[in-house]
Amino acid sequence: MKTADFDYDLPPELIAQTPIEPRDASRLMVIDRDRHEISHRRFFDLADILGPGDLLIHNQSRVIPARLFARKPTGGQVEILLLKERAEHVWETLVGGKRVRQGLELTLTDGPEGDPIDARATVIEEGERGQRVLRFDRPVLPLAEEAGSTPLPPYIHEPLADDERYQTVYARTPGSAAAPTAGLHFTAELLHRIHDMGVRSAFVTLHVGLDTFTPVREERIEAHQMHTERCSLSPEVARQINETKLAGKCVIAVGTTSVRVLETAAQRAVENSQGGCPALTVEAFEGSTDLFIRPGYDFRAVDGLITNFHLPRSTLLMLVSAFAGKELLDRAYAEAIEREYRFYSFGDAMLIL
Repeated sequence: MKTADFDYDLPPELIAQTPIEPRDASRLMVIDRDRHEISHRRFFDLADILGPGDLLIHNQSRVIPARLFARKPTGGQVEILLLKERAEHVWETLVGGKRVRQGLELTLTDGPEGDPIDARATVIEEGERGQRVLRFDRPVLPLAEEAGSTPLPPYIHEPLADDERYQTVYARTPGSAAAPTAGLHFTAELLHRIHDMGVRSAFVTLHVGLDTFTPVREERIEAHQMHTERCSLSPEVARQINETKLAGKCVIAVGTTSVRVLETAAQRAVENSQGGCPALTVEAFEGSTDLFIRPGYDFRAVDGLITNFHLPRSTLLMLVSAFAGKELLDRAYAEAIEREYRFYSFGDAMLIL
């Protein structure tokens, strides 16, 4: 398929600049794939839509203060976005600044145009479009907590009054460069109400990395190369998923990151069945995934999806198109624009069943 097939025009005023309060007051578009029907609710109605025995799968990754600043020996300022830990003190990053070459030593500062701090990073590898691998001279996560700030997507221009508003209420495991935004709509109260209705929640981890910031540039989507992202699914969560599927209930992924973890775990179950029919839907694992889900993909684990409205030409939009069906999703996006839904990270949500 052509990348241009996943383009659409969005009025700039529909890009949400601030989060809605409370979190679960956002609008919720509900898409019924079997009936090809679209309806409109509020996110707090979720407990009335899901059924007893259904299982929500949330991504518990926590956004780190991944935006750092540094200076070159010449005094020029450099901005660093931490993406993924490669080894102890070694991180894949995006670097903004001119002539940041391999071997260059950077001195970290306490902010843009700030004072130097006792921390340095050396460029050990160069990539395309600002990608750099840096070796730091001290542990990176404590450094980020000390001198970093929360990175917001480039289409958000309003400052965030509370950094916790760019975290899910269940964020536990630090490691992401961006929030798994479908989960931002949940409040603790809504989770308790859902639980009281007999809908369970379980948690996986995928640390959001470079592909969140990388649009598909190839003419055909099949040529796009996904970067790996670290993820895990525990034996206990695998057991819950397999029992839910055997009981004929729905496994509902909260966000595209959860989809990729679940479908990676399902692929591993198929691979380990040695050509036979896998006894289990998913298998527990800890590692990484480069799974690129696009139209034509055969979903094995996911029965429903909660997601936001995504950027044109993004792998996220392609994944949702694969799940909902492209024609139905195109109609849903057109209706969302007509009804002035809020788009992207702080925007409204859709539930696809």
